[in-house]
Parts: sequence; C-alpha cells; structure tokens
Amino acid sequence: MPGLSGFFAPRSPQGRASIIPAPPWYYSGDVLTLEYRAAPGAVDAWLPTGVEPADDDPDAVAVVFADWQSCSGDGGELLDPVRSQYKECFVVVRCRYRGQTYSRCVLIWVDKDFALARGWFQGYPKKLGSIWMTRPAAVGRAGPRLEPGGSFGATLAANDRRLIDSRFTIERGSDTGGFVNALPMLHSRWMPSIDATGSDVLDEIVTLRSRDVELGPVFTGSFELELHDAPGEELSSLAPIEPIAGYWRQVGATFTGGEHVG
Repeated sequence: MPGLSGFFAPRSPQGRASIIPAPPWYYSGDVLTLEYRAAPGAVDAWLPTGVEPADDDPDAVAVVFADWQSCSGDGGELLDPVRSQYKECFVVVRCRYRGQTYSRCVLIWVDKDFALARGWFQGYPKKLGSIWMTRPAAVGRAGPRLEPGGSFGATLAANDRRLIDSRFTIERGSDTGGFVNALPMLHSRWMPSIDATGSDVLDEIVTLRSRDVELGPVFTGSFELELHDAPGEELSSLAPIEPIAGYWRQVGATFTGGEHVG
C-alpha cells in the first residue's frame, strides 16, 4: 500500500491535507512593538532550567502585535487569502544560553490554525486568540497616518477574556525598532510522553533566524499598555512597571529552518 505524505499532520494520500506545507515560508506584515521593564525577577521566572536572563536589562520585555500575510514556496496561498492572512500577539524577553544572548518568545496568541501549527513546529508556545490592530491609512480619515500624532490601538483577547489593551502614538522616526526582539530566537520544542509518566519524548533547545529580512521605515513614540489577569493565564506576571518605547514598522522575512543547540 502507498504511504501517507505531508509535511505536518494530518498526513494524507497526496499530502495536500497537511495543515502547513514545508518551508520556505515567506512573511510580510505590519508590526507594533511595545518595550518596557517588568518587575525584578519577572523574566527569570519564565525561563527554563539552563537558560538565564540577559546580563544587561534582564527584565526588559516586548509585547509585539503583528498583522501578517504569509505563504510557502509557490505562493499559492496568496490567491486564497484565508490561508495566508493572520494576526498574532506575542511576548518576548531576552536570555542567555551557553554564553550567547538570544530573544525568546514566552507567550504568543494567533487567530488561525495554520499559524498555530507552524509555531508549534518552530517552538513558539502558540495559543488561539483574537487580535486586532488599527491599520494606518494613506487616504481618507478612517485611519491614522504614519506621521507624528498618528495613534493606534491594539488588543488581545482569548477564551472570551480581554488580556491586553494598548495604545501607541507616533512621535518621530527612528533608526531602531527596539532591542528586545532583535536577536536570534531561542525556543524550546517538547512533547510529553503518551504514557503519562511526566517525561518528555521530545525536549530540545533550538535557535531560529530569519533570512532575506526587509525592513520599512521605523516610527517610534509613547504608549499605554495594560495586561489583564484571566483564568488559565499568567500574562499579568509580566505587567509593565516602566515603559521604554513603542515602535511601528513593516517587516518582510523568510524562514527556512532552525538549528539544534541543546
């Protein structure tokens, strides 16, 4: 009998039922990054054994909202946009592992199943949520301009509970888009054993780096950010105590694979 094929579950006779195709994966989108400092020790509590906080500014955190369009190598999803467009909100910290400093995503929500599965493959701890971002406008009055005074809102909800409320106002252009989410990502990929012994059958540390990165102009400014408590969530443990800066920019990148580091 012929075998089943496909990059990811569900595998099928022709392989077309897989929830995600094989890399490369291309991304283009609008990204809003809000950087701040959490309470001392807050970031350390979210790091696994063997991974330490960054030496400098160890409690710096970035909440990132993104409105993406993505596709695989042949770009077929772009002509069926329900399979290419999604939004996400994720929380990034910095850490050190074996002498190197990395960015690390500790929480993330997405609004499409294919983005959820793709993240689990990469090591992102994705959950489903509802994410909304104000879109900039180039014509008309139904959106802010990308210029000083332009104001944007971004929200996250999951399981009928609001988790994040934020507002960002552009003050000027910037040469940088921030420092917390600016390094290669250090992720954990794991899967518990089916025999319920508490052991893991997959437990590895990987690093991811995007290729062919294209960056649009950066706009920086002030922001307001509230992280709410909710059943089944621990997001509020990373609540801001000191703002750093907010940034808005367009980003394009390619993912082709990662590397085992531990």
